[in-house]
Amino acid sequence: MDSASIHPYYPVQLDLPHYLPSPYSMAKTLGIFSVALLIILSGAYTLAAKRHLATTKDRIIFLWFVMSGCIHLGLEGYYAFTHRTIAGDNTVLANLWKEYALSDSRYLSSDPFVLVMESVTAIFWGPGCLLVAYFLLTRHPALHPTQLIVSLGQIYGCVLYYFTTLFEGGPHCRPEPYYFYFYFVFFNIFWIVTPLYLLRQSFTEIVKALRLSSTHKTE
Repeated sequence: MDSASIHPYYPVQLDLPHYLPSPYSMAKTLGIFSVALLIILSGAYTLAAKRHLATTKDRIIFLWFVMSGCIHLGLEGYYAFTHRTIAGDNTVLANLWKEYALSDSRYLSSDPFVLVMESVTAIFWGPGCLLVAYFLLTRHPALHPTQLIVSLGQIYGCVLYYFTTLFEGGPHCRPEPYYFYFYFVFFNIFWIVTPLYLLRQSFTEIVKALRLSSTHKTE
């Protein structure tokens, strides 16, 4: 039987000879991942409350960076290390990627761009997010420069990710609109919208600090 006929991904001629379908339901896989993430975020929220982060907004930003750091390091880092075998693996994280790959099969074919992008994200922006969370928790003076750099990196990677496949006409996504609009667009748009807000916040704070410094120098 031709390999193109035994997997659900597009383009249909995609060669995935090592592909194995998940033995678990998507609901079970998502449930395990969601519970693990919820435990981490619950611990992070408790820590934020104990350290008396000033505002609800600061706590939400703290949770955002903790969540992003865990996803970048855990989920995307897993992909970077197992991209050659992920189509045939049946771990929770592999099954999450196999489900998401219905909207972008490049994740199962070791696509060079996706591999490099996810590796950079895992190596730099994963630890970077956790560093920003730490700086926010400790009120470190390097918070906003670091937050600006990490947010810009997230936006840059996500924009390139969107446009490389859109430029090709989206050949890696199944034809059902659900996969394109919900998986591909909706799941990723958070890493453009939220970093844009945080980028603006950090830029404003840095400019404010520079103006204040300049005023003190001229006095």
